[in-house]
Amino acid sequence: MLWTASLCVLWALSVQGAPMNKEKQKVLLISFDGFRWDYDRDVDTPNLDKMAKDGVKAPYVTPPYLTITSPTHFTLLTGRYIENHGVIHNMWFNTTTHEKKPYYQTQFVNEWWDNGTLPIWITAQRQGLKAGSLHFPGTASSYQGQVAMVREVEPLLYNYKNETAWQENTDKVMGWFRDQDLDFVSMYFGEPDGTGHKYGPDSPQRRDMVKQVDRTVGYIRDSAERHRLTDRLNIIITADHGMTTVYRNGLVEEITLSKIPGFSFSDLSFHLVDFGPSGMLLPKPGKLEKVYNALKGAHPNLHVYRKEELPERFHFTKNDRILPIVLFADPGYVINGYFPVQFNKGEHGFDNQEMDMKPFFRAVGPAFHKNLQVEPFETVNIYPLMCHILGIQPEVNDGHLSATKDMLVTSVRTKVSGGADYIKRAFTGLAAVAGFLTIVYVATMTHKLLKNKRKHKRSGSVKSLPVQEETKQTSF
Repeated sequence: MLWTASLCVLWALSVQGAPMNKEKQKVLLISFDGFRWDYDRDVDTPNLDKMAKDGVKAPYVTPPYLTITSPTHFTLLTGRYIENHGVIHNMWFNTTTHEKKPYYQTQFVNEWWDNGTLPIWITAQRQGLKAGSLHFPGTASSYQGQVAMVREVEPLLYNYKNETAWQENTDKVMGWFRDQDLDFVSMYFGEPDGTGHKYGPDSPQRRDMVKQVDRTVGYIRDSAERHRLTDRLNIIITADHGMTTVYRNGLVEEITLSKIPGFSFSDLSFHLVDFGPSGMLLPKPGKLEKVYNALKGAHPNLHVYRKEELPERFHFTKNDRILPIVLFADPGYVINGYFPVQFNKGEHGFDNQEMDMKPFFRAVGPAFHKNLQVEPFETVNIYPLMCHILGIQPEVNDGHLSATKDMLVTSVRTKVSGGADYIKRAFTGLAAVAGFLTIVYVATMTHKLLKNKRKHKRSGSVKSLPVQEETKQTSF
């Protein structure tokens, strides 16, 4: 009977797909800021090529609008469009006091980040996993009183280009996985964004930086192997946005709001302009239509919307932090306020449907197919993919696992589904075992009863059995 029960347990668990003696899967999410989808086309990138051969590649992925650093990174962490997670800009601002904080200082404004949406670190930790983050936007904040278990925020004036620091940080993160048994880590590199801004996306300096990124990708995979993580670590590498060349030096008619007839900054209570190709305006009471009408159609490469009239595909309307008038320029143009103060040769922040705004995507590890190219998808879908591999129940999000499921190995999807789903399947499996054992027990007792009846009938002793005992036996 014991061996029968053991077989039943094995059978039930195999039917339910419960992971038996399998190591749990880990995920490393890496962002190389500003790595455009085609940056590997004019540079030899052997390590990125090998990663694609050993794993999965998408031709490109589409970030959310607004295509700037903090908002798009928070989408990676939450699976929510920017209007839903509320980190609508790199800069914290106050429309009453007119105060603005730059990118780095905004990292430490807790209420800017903690406004109702939980990043994957917190969700994972609440479901029994361990999570960490290194330099990723949003790392410095707490969320509903919780922070990433292991975290490191880069210091002020950090040198994002230092390749030696890149390698040291890589080994540090791999140590987190191995020595502290972390399940998820997000890791951020500030290049090639800085180089693309300063020198332009078509510059030799940008190409050299892509070579450095490629060397680092090779180092990351080597470090994972040295730390004996390759059999359970899944590495996802992507970016927040792309980059495009800015037109200047008399090549085009620049967009300068102060030069537009009928427009005056005195009609505004607050504005966010001079930060690339996008802007937002808060007109004074009663001045919205005047400001809107003055700007609408004033420049052929300037797009002006009341925020509620933005095309739905932008998902950049339903949030009180978004100001009433939204501006964005065509690729190559930036929006100046009183006079030009921007001198970058490369910029982002344009319409997310523009090809130059789209980043790259690679993934490798035991959860992923090998040598597979998948169709392009939105970066909002990376969050449910990571939750699935980790075996955790995602928070409410705007992504869909169906957008990425084809890149996953079927047996691994079953093996790593863990978390709440595993518990559910475990109970189901136990119920199956109990039911099967009941059937076996009933069949065994019935067989024994019939055997005894035949035996007593042959010996003529059936009539001597007490009625109570016979009833007791047959009651089973």
